[in-house]
Amino acid sequence: MRRWGSTRRPVTTGRTGRRLRRATAAAVCASALAALTAVPARAQGPAHQDRAPHWSLKDTGAPDVRFRGLAAVGRDTAWVAGTLGTVLRTTDGGRTWRDVSPPGAGELQFRDVEAFDARRAVVLAIGEGEDSRVYRTDDGGTTWTETFRNPDPRAFYDCVTFFDHRHGLAMSDPVDGKFRILSTRDGGRSWTVLPDTGMPPALEGEAGFAASGQCLVSSGPKDVWLATGGADRARVLHSADRGRTWTAADAPRPRPATRRAASSPSPSATATTVSPSAATSTPACLRPTPPRAQRTAAATGARPPAPRPRTVQASPGSRTAAPPPSPSAPPAPT
Repeated sequence: MRRWGSTRRPVTTGRTGRRLRRATAAAVCASALAALTAVPARAQGPAHQDRAPHWSLKDTGAPDVRFRGLAAVGRDTAWVAGTLGTVLRTTDGGRTWRDVSPPGAGELQFRDVEAFDARRAVVLAIGEGEDSRVYRTDDGGTTWTETFRNPDPRAFYDCVTFFDHRHGLAMSDPVDGKFRILSTRDGGRSWTVLPDTGMPPALEGEAGFAASGQCLVSSGPKDVWLATGGADRARVLHSADRGRTWTAADAPRPRPATRRAASSPSPSATATTVSPSAATSTPACLRPTPPRAQRTAAATGARPPAPRPRTVQASPGSRTAAPPPSPSAPPAPT
């Protein structure tokens, strides 16, 4: 019989060793599980409630400006851009904002800002012809350089996006029946119009949304998506090669509120028309950009063409005359 000394060697082989390893692993797992399940209980205390996300209103010092573009590049740094050629920057998490607007841009409308850090940013001004411009700063807005001014009166640039700190795209409403794409390879210091051979034809009345710079969104090193409106159906265009070739897909249509309205008409769900003035109740930042003819007429003071009425389903309680219910139609709600 083998005698063991005062210090025994651990058993790591054979049946006993396997049992010991399983027991050790079970103990480790149990300890980890106990630690994880204890975290939510501690997180619900007063200290966690103090760290809960919350919002507080801050004075930007620009009460007459309507801000449309936002670029947050870190916990403390963010840029905003808006009307009257205004660009603001914060470096303390939004507690204070500094006016870093480009000089001489007071008549422009900045709708998109793309920032790389606290010092480097690119802003896009929208509008017909030369009102569409791009500015870049490398010193936190102390100085700006105009890197693009649209020479084509038919173009109207809506938004800009970047894949990284060098490669980016900007998009214009259709010119000669296709959306126009600008490309940069040096962080917005210079721009080139891409060939439109890989762009599908635009629909009648189709345009982008120059509301907040979100109609053109990139992801990863080469993928970019373009959302459109204004036509009889909305579309999403996608490029996997930085804007050289595109494929188009119809955006999903909104579903009816109830199955009853989608199946058959009833006295409480009949067709009616909505006056164009009803759209004025929608916030401006959520309304699509008007068609080019209306934008041009507004700039020249001419009367724009009247938009076509939309046919929708009336809500219950509408005063619109209704046909008598058919035997197969479900009873109207009361």
